[in-house]
Amino acid sequence: MAIPEYGHRKNWVPRTEEDFGGGGSYPEIHMAQYPLGMGQKIERKKNALPIQHDDQGNIKYDVILRQSSDKNKIVYSKLQDLLPKEILNQDELLKPDEEEIQKSTESTKAALEKLIQGKISAALPVRHAEKTQEAQYIRYTPSQQNENHNSGAEQRIIKVVDVQRDPLEPPRFKINKKIPQAPPSPPPPVMHSPTRKLTVKEQQDWRIPPCISNWKNARGYTIPLDKRLAADGRGLQQVHINENFAKLSEALYIADRKAREAVEMRSQMERKLAQKEKEKKEENLRQLAQKAREERAGIRPAANSSDSDEDVRERDIIRQERRKERQREKNLMRAAPDRRSKLERQRERDISEQVALGMANPSMSSNEVQFDQRLFNQTKGVGSGFGDDEDYNVYDKPWRTAQTANIYRPSKKNDNDIYGDDLEQLSKNRFVPDKQFSGIDASVKRDGPVQFEKQDDDDPFGLDKFLTEVKKASKRPEISSSYENRSSYKKRKD
Repeated sequence: MAIPEYGHRKNWVPRTEEDFGGGGSYPEIHMAQYPLGMGQKIERKKNALPIQHDDQGNIKYDVILRQSSDKNKIVYSKLQDLLPKEILNQDELLKPDEEEIQKSTESTKAALEKLIQGKISAALPVRHAEKTQEAQYIRYTPSQQNENHNSGAEQRIIKVVDVQRDPLEPPRFKINKKIPQAPPSPPPPVMHSPTRKLTVKEQQDWRIPPCISNWKNARGYTIPLDKRLAADGRGLQQVHINENFAKLSEALYIADRKAREAVEMRSQMERKLAQKEKEKKEENLRQLAQKAREERAGIRPAANSSDSDEDVRERDIIRQERRKERQREKNLMRAAPDRRSKLERQRERDISEQVALGMANPSMSSNEVQFDQRLFNQTKGVGSGFGDDEDYNVYDKPWRTAQTANIYRPSKKNDNDIYGDDLEQLSKNRFVPDKQFSGIDASVKRDGPVQFEKQDDDDPFGLDKFLTEVKKASKRPEISSSYENRSSYKKRKD
């Protein structure tokens, strides 16, 4: 477009460099002019993306995600992408056939082998000669079809062969240029509401106490127990004890109690049977002794012909048992209080004659030591108190008191050795007094030794009374009587 002449430039605006003709601005044109770009502001490149709209007029926000990425890349930026998609073509979901699987396997294997061979060859110090590809044959048809061109042939077969390269040849091109960094991966789409502000309660719930060691405290801080428990976290766990533990313990207690009751009952039955057997044997021996005495005395036993004799015998047996029980109770009452309590405590003990409390047992012939387990629960020994601290006694009681008690008591065996047959003569009834004390009931058995009572008529002449009066009387009765008379005269005078 030609530049208008001077005076004819009304309503004309210079826009391009050709409008200025390589010169300056036009003073008659009152507008901003920038000849040769002088005074014009340089527009910086903006990174803002232009707003794009879809067919319905909505803004395409997925342009932000597609920035600096491949155009064929699939970006899920819509809500419909999260919903299940309806499958229209069922053939897409079918499994491939064997031919497709074999073809895909071979192509994948070839690609992986090519990558591996490239890595291996690059790592080798000496590169081997690359294998040349097979020759390719191409059918070439020239565009000029005349007799003078291409020797008059319409087509020609061309063999294409790769040029063999020298493996020691240096690189032809410089490839040490820095490659610009690839754009980062696009940010993931945000499909949730913005975060809300936490309340004070939520902040306290989310507060994690610091770790406090139960073994080390290098700086010696004094930490309260509640802080230690909060750091341990034991208070947060609710301890639940299974009720089966209580059931098990109760069942064990009941089983133990029943077992103890059964053992006690069995032991009582055994003791009763043994006692009955012993009484039976004693009764048998007593009857034999009675029979022998009667035979020696010349008394014939009466014939047991009636039922009344059996009843009498049963009553006698019951009477004897009751008499034995009363005799046993009297013996217990006559014993010392401490001895009586010990007898009551150890009444039903089935301890054999080989075991004795607090005594040595030299009659044990077996090498094995046998103990009764119930003897260990006695309040004796050092555990119950040995003695006073001021005492110098090494032992609390003499050793083998049962043996030393019989030192001065002659036994029957020793008497037989000393006296011989004379002992039988000495033990006859002629040394027993024929007459007893008067006023004594022979049917009642005394509990202790003989006690004599002092009678009132021991002093028939009154000598004891006379002697007591003499001892109480004064030695000078005249002086005492004159003194009494003098004192009475003084009182009367006053």
